[in-house]
Amino acid sequence: MQTSKNWFGLVGSAVPVIVCGGFLLYFNNVRGAFGGLLDSQLGPTMFGIGVFFVLFLGLFLYRLWKVAGGPAKASPSARADAAFESEQSDFDADAAFARYLARRGDTPPLHRPPPGSFGRKPG
Repeated sequence: MQTSKNWFGLVGSAVPVIVCGGFLLYFNNVRGAFGGLLDSQLGPTMFGIGVFFVLFLGLFLYRLWKVAGGPAKASPSARADAAFESEQSDFDADAAFARYLARRGDTPPLHRPPPGSFGRKPG
């Protein structure tokens, strides 16, 4: 399914490249047919179409690179699921919590003011 999606995306991104390229060729032929009389009018049009052509060409080349790059790498969630399903795990949550409590030791509680001693007093 993913491969067909990639190929349809590649073909879909090739269509605007072909259309913009066709317009550039067409307007170039029109400019040549009029002997340069329409250069001032067709110049900005061809420049704008050329910008869109370059943008669509970049998108097409990116999609082509993705299709030619091979299968996608595993996502972080897929790697996490694989790690969760594996039988051998070196992590023991109870041991980690016990180490934390042992390192924490007997620290005295913080000296906090009693509730209601800060701010506006009701009354």
